[in-house]
Amino acid sequence: VEFIYLEDVRKKIGKKEKIKALLGSFIPRPFIAHPNYNSTGVVLFTSGTEGDPKGVVLSHKNLVANCMQVRAHIDDLHPDKDIIFNPLPTFHCFGLTGGALLPIFIGLKVALYPSPLHVKIIPQRIKEVGATIAFATDTFLSRYARAGKEGDLSSLRFVVCGAEQVRDETRAFVKKKYDLAVLEGYGATEAAPVIAVNQPEANRAGTVGHFLPGMEHRLEQVPGIDKGGRLFVKGPNVMIGYMTTEAPGEVNPLKDGWHDTGDVVEIDEDGFVAIKGRVKRFANIGGETISLAVVENCTKAVWPDNEHVALILPDPKKGEQIIVLSDAKDANREQIRSWAQLHGVPELAVPRKVVIAEEIPLLGTGKVDFQAAQKLMESLL
Repeated sequence: VEFIYLEDVRKKIGKKEKIKALLGSFIPRPFIAHPNYNSTGVVLFTSGTEGDPKGVVLSHKNLVANCMQVRAHIDDLHPDKDIIFNPLPTFHCFGLTGGALLPIFIGLKVALYPSPLHVKIIPQRIKEVGATIAFATDTFLSRYARAGKEGDLSSLRFVVCGAEQVRDETRAFVKKKYDLAVLEGYGATEAAPVIAVNQPEANRAGTVGHFLPGMEHRLEQVPGIDKGGRLFVKGPNVMIGYMTTEAPGEVNPLKDGWHDTGDVVEIDEDGFVAIKGRVKRFANIGGETISLAVVENCTKAVWPDNEHVALILPDPKKGEQIIVLSDAKDANREQIRSWAQLHGVPELAVPRKVVIAEEIPLLGTGKVDFQAAQKLMESLL
């Protein structure tokens, strides 16, 4: 790491640079950079939940296009009265595009907060700034809603949630306590990042809404999964390519502009998109394919205030087995099984075992660190 101190830079500034700066303050156009819209605008890194993070190279066009797609998709945005509250970091693509660039491009006021982890302070800040729209994840929204006092979130018209599935429990609690709508969305850093999102006038629970305008998509069949398929997307917001640790600084462009999301989705007759889970996050038990997201949802339904993650271990008889790592001290297989039976969830979606941990490893974005969680689970068995 090379540190550059402004005090040292100042000593190197000569008369020529000072004259340019003076002229540039009056006639800036000849003195500012004019990058091509297809050139690199930013390099953001994937969260690395399942492996080494990859550098995602996004062009100026990708970033601007995604902002304009969101603007066209959600027309219920009012620059004269709306205020966005964004606690998501700008190294998180949605925090950058949705929380920083979008407000600038369309003239919305935005209140930036440095960390989503301050769950007791954020509801107060939302009230103080009079925010009408907030960005969050399911985990953070649930915590804000429970920590907030009466009236703290009353100025909000809706909350946009991404990064993880919004639980029915979160949606119901927020609606009951604050009469607040939750718009669930879906995206990927590779798409700058929004791919689909619900709209105030077309908000369907359990889905991430419709694809944004200008997005092309196709589904490829996944063995063992009858409904839906593996999602590929293409559009003006889809990245230039990846940078990897093996070849830093070298961009590996996409083939034909199509990005493999690695997610299994189902699209209903009205065009609403439902995320079934990551292709890598399905277990094969005795020839049956089970979504780990379903297992996690069952566990979260029983212990909604805790964190849980479903993981896979080899099984000598059935190929694979599912283990749940939970920070709920009283979490157990029997209660999960009872809930599953009551709600018609298959027996195979009940974990073989529940392992209790002090806390579930999380990344800076609030997502579960699956690699660290796997190691922790194996160490506790």
